[in-house]
Amino acid sequence: MPPMSMKRSQIKAGGGEALKLSTSALTLTVTTDCGPRVTALSSHAGRAGNLFLEFPIGTPRAHGYNLLGGHRLWHSPEDIVRTYQPDDAPLLVKNLPNGVALTQPTEEKTGLQKALRLELLGLRTVKVTHALTNRGLWSVDCAPWALTMLRGGGYGVLPLPPKGNHAAGDLLPTYSIVPWSYTDLSYPVWSPHRDFIGIDVAKAPAAQKLGITNYPGWSAYWLEGTTFVKYAAVLSDVKYPDFGCCFETFTDGTMIEFETLGALSSLAPRRTATHVEYWTLLDGFAKPNTDAAFRTLATAVRRWIAGL
Repeated sequence: MPPMSMKRSQIKAGGGEALKLSTSALTLTVTTDCGPRVTALSSHAGRAGNLFLEFPIGTPRAHGYNLLGGHRLWHSPEDIVRTYQPDDAPLLVKNLPNGVALTQPTEEKTGLQKALRLELLGLRTVKVTHALTNRGLWSVDCAPWALTMLRGGGYGVLPLPPKGNHAAGDLLPTYSIVPWSYTDLSYPVWSPHRDFIGIDVAKAPAAQKLGITNYPGWSAYWLEGTTFVKYAAVLSDVKYPDFGCCFETFTDGTMIEFETLGALSSLAPRRTATHVEYWTLLDGFAKPNTDAAFRTLATAVRRWIAGL
């Protein structure tokens, strides 16, 4: 990756203190007195501005949890009490040469402590390390769950595993699509293609969610000429939550979430589970709602992943 000069500054965001990290290509903002949440990510070359969704200050809480928007760390499987524990307290902040490490106080009701490590690699790559540490007295069944909320109006793509050949002896399934109870695959928000599932956010008339148990590890969201890509390696020797989902997406027509998951385990006291994502922003690519546009984007993404 090319040499990088990172700028760091303190700002206000999400109603409180935050840290802004910038290279010559992109800028991100992360809260320091709550969360941690990455509330903004924008490309300097594009016109889309912040691709991450930001809720207005004062938005009603969801089951006691202040959503804020942007990127957050939760623990899966989702539970109305455990998952929505507030994260309103100031964080332990440790500056890194190329980023920052943020740790929240231990959740009183769960005994779990969340931490986020953001590292800028080169000009356009962000490494995001999510950590759950069990500070309690007994094991907790959970998985790290990394959720990114993106502004509506764009187009998402979920790549599918490579196609096999029945005549050559490919006889067994390679992945499952997992719908939620409220998912309606007849809605025009879903656009299945040979090599990907397209997600036209504005065409979702109601809340929709879909998961997948195996995929190439990356997903992408195009908005106003800038494409956000996130990648997390899919592990073959672990158990994932939600019928084995390693990736999930949720949309209600006004926004979309891209969610990757780590391994589901019985997290023993004083043990830590980690989950790593990589992000990038690509400018100048066509909306990937056709097979040809998707192939062009996929070629660029595979080249980026190979360089990680």
